[in-house]
Amino acid sequence: MSPSRMSDQAPSSPSASQETPTPQPGAPVLGTPWTRSATKVALLGAGEIGKEVTIALSRLGVEITAIDRYDGAPAQQVAHNALTVDMSDPEALTAAIRSSGATIVVPEIEALATDALVALEQAGEVRVVPTARAVQLTMNREGIRRLAAEELGLPTSPYAFASCLEELVAGAQQVGFPCVVKPVMSSSGHGQSVVRGPEDLEAAWRYAAADGRINRGRVIVEGFVRFDTEITLLTVRWRHPGTGETVTSFCEPIGHRQVDGDYVESWQPQSLNQAALKRAQQVAEAVTAALGGWGLFGVELFIRGEEVLFSEVSPRPHDTGLVTLASQRLSEFELHARALLGLPVDTLLRSPGASVTIKATGDSAHGEGVSFAGLDEALMQHGVDLRLFGKPEAHPGRRLGVVVVCADDVQIAGDRARAAARAIRPSV
Repeated sequence: MSPSRMSDQAPSSPSASQETPTPQPGAPVLGTPWTRSATKVALLGAGEIGKEVTIALSRLGVEITAIDRYDGAPAQQVAHNALTVDMSDPEALTAAIRSSGATIVVPEIEALATDALVALEQAGEVRVVPTARAVQLTMNREGIRRLAAEELGLPTSPYAFASCLEELVAGAQQVGFPCVVKPVMSSSGHGQSVVRGPEDLEAAWRYAAADGRINRGRVIVEGFVRFDTEITLLTVRWRHPGTGETVTSFCEPIGHRQVDGDYVESWQPQSLNQAALKRAQQVAEAVTAALGGWGLFGVELFIRGEEVLFSEVSPRPHDTGLVTLASQRLSEFELHARALLGLPVDTLLRSPGASVTIKATGDSAHGEGVSFAGLDEALMQHGVDLRLFGKPEAHPGRRLGVVVVCADDVQIAGDRARAAARAIRPSV
């Protein structure tokens, strides 16, 4: 399958046979870090996704300040500058962004004081990627679900929202059992429960409050969806250099497997019939156009035959998209970096690929870190590459690294990735 693309005004990218268009006024100009000319970015969230975004931006000469809630976060280890603040505190977050001197703010996590980002953008102090409104809507499952289902009319799983246990009971009865209960603000399965019957609802309510990224006292309860495939469709909104208009491009679909709501492995491409692929692109284009701005979005969709149901969207690189480090000419992180800077992108699939996560099985003592054995065995296999994230502490289930593999087909890539991941033994 070749990469597909759509456009707000349907412009096409220049082909090899066409004359390269003259860049329009307003074309991006990038500076040099630690000088007056520097193009400065404040990265909000310095985990493994932020680390790869930092590396991609650094290669383009951008100066990055990596901001996180704890010292020594992965992206802080490679950024030009690092700050540690409570990003859920509006005053602390505003002060940190201002002190960085950044004109571009790139959120990479959910637990943010989004009102502060809106205020900074409205005051003209910064540009938030993709927009402050998009970040505010997508950081809260209620905002994005209501946008997709109620404003755009896209098909989704049945759902209800609840602010107390009694409302949760009523919502679960409305959507039916089994159902899934999630905090309105969380990721990677935090606070998420599968509820088999009414007797599980109280425990699900307590778990959502205790383990969500931020306890908003509100949850979404979703009816179970019987689907053939769950995919991530990486969708890029970028500035066409010839017209200045915004173009929407798509990577090949990514299939993935989750355990307890957290990604374990992914592969690309995920085969879809043409009708389902076209509909998936239409849904992704509708959602991302409504959110606006430039950058890469991870659009999660359920595929059932030719039917496509919207699930969620992240206005940034997606964890399942780590596979693109092996499979695409430009990884999702390089695509995000280019797009947010107003530069052209290329979503070409270079090779089928797969990724498998490496997770901690125990807790590390403070300051001791994590050690890894079996790396030589893992990397002896053909096409295998590795990213160790450099997280300073471990706890059971925490993602510490990922194996990425390219091969002739996704089955071979997946087999090699699983074998390599089994060979790597983290110890604390």
